[in-house]
Amino acid sequence: MRSSPKRITRRRALGLAAGGAIAAPLALRAAAPRIEGAPAPSDRIGLGFIGIGRMGQGHLGLLLRDPQVRVRGVCDVDPIRRRNAQAAVEGAYGAGADCAAHNDLRELLARGDIDAVLIATGDRWHVPAGVLAMKAGKDVYCEKPVSLTIRESRVLREVAARYGRVFQTGLQQRTTLEFRLACDLVRRGRLGKISHVYVCFPGTVREVNLPGEPVPEGLDWDLWLGPAPWRPFNHRYHEYGEPKNVVPWHFCPDFGGGNLTSNAVHAFDVVQWGLGMDASGPVEVTPPGVDGMPSLTYRYADGTVLQVEWKLDPRKHFVPPGWDASTAIQAFGAVFVGENGWIHVGREGYLKSHPAEILAQEADDLRAGRPVLDHHKNWLECIRTRRRTACDAAVGGRSANVAHLGGIAHWTGRRLRWDPVKEEFLQDDEANRMRSRPMRVPWRV
Repeated sequence: MRSSPKRITRRRALGLAAGGAIAAPLALRAAAPRIEGAPAPSDRIGLGFIGIGRMGQGHLGLLLRDPQVRVRGVCDVDPIRRRNAQAAVEGAYGAGADCAAHNDLRELLARGDIDAVLIATGDRWHVPAGVLAMKAGKDVYCEKPVSLTIRESRVLREVAARYGRVFQTGLQQRTTLEFRLACDLVRRGRLGKISHVYVCFPGTVREVNLPGEPVPEGLDWDLWLGPAPWRPFNHRYHEYGEPKNVVPWHFCPDFGGGNLTSNAVHAFDVVQWGLGMDASGPVEVTPPGVDGMPSLTYRYADGTVLQVEWKLDPRKHFVPPGWDASTAIQAFGAVFVGENGWIHVGREGYLKSHPAEILAQEADDLRAGRPVLDHHKNWLECIRTRRRTACDAAVGGRSANVAHLGGIAHWTGRRLRWDPVKEEFLQDDEANRMRSRPMRVPWRV
């Protein structure tokens, strides 16, 4: 299982569109290289950034190098992150950078020189910020998962459609070559009927109660919480100043859903895509230990079973022929198992199959690419053409819902039946109440 991944021909690559594979975005540097040969100012897309943590820094660092755009505003409730982001823009553009730094996202969204925003806040802010931005006439790139709840996913796609905004979800594997190839092969029936799919990053959240600590100087803690219930500041929720982790707060149910929404959502998106379920979803979900299920288990209407686990245990899982049980499931990737064999896809060009002939027609050179940049490129192109992005609000929302279903199954402790069209649980009032949460005044969607 450790042999080198299959490679893709140039012709095949062009047929699947641009993509590639690296990990998270680059870290923000204090001064990025200045852009040469940029379009006239009137032709550039004016960008604003909301949330400048680890992911926000990475996106900013990449887009400062894109001549199609001009970063005109940054927003963060942490004054150190805000100043550092503003300094990075000034370092990239030099004199006349004219980038304002805002504490309140509403000030940034009121500006007429900003055409689109990139939202890289915590999950609690994704939909409220996205809705405000789209109602203000801005196109949006929003980090995953796009929502904190199932209801928020529906609201987001409805607002995007009503206001005609271009929306891209930060599930960048949609524009990554190895994932495009794997899902294309699955949809074209190369594996025959799919029986099982496996992904990793199990685990959700439970209630926590951390002690209060003094709020760091200048941090707007009330605005950091935003629509979430009031909690006293604790450094584990927010790393003041330079961030050390991508999602330090995701262990708290008010702010995130743990591994399922922070990590497994990437793989759920691949599963939805490969199975042709972008407009639908599973019909049943069972938490581990219930009804004999060894792992969090989903079932689709056609009988396909999706399970979330780090490795396949022959004592617990169906292990397909040709699979080495010591092999870890690729992070953010998926194993599609069908009647004709299996395909295992992961980041950084990882692509394997059994039998090998499944991929034999595909090439011998899978080029390493830049998936986050390609995902940005797709978004910017769609802003100009007004076409659908690779992972719009509807698609990204339904992929997020798969993660949310898993969380609700864990919290109720029972098998749940789900109607993916009506987006409601069948005959389970408690689970249906968990589809939404109240928001703290004055925030609402």
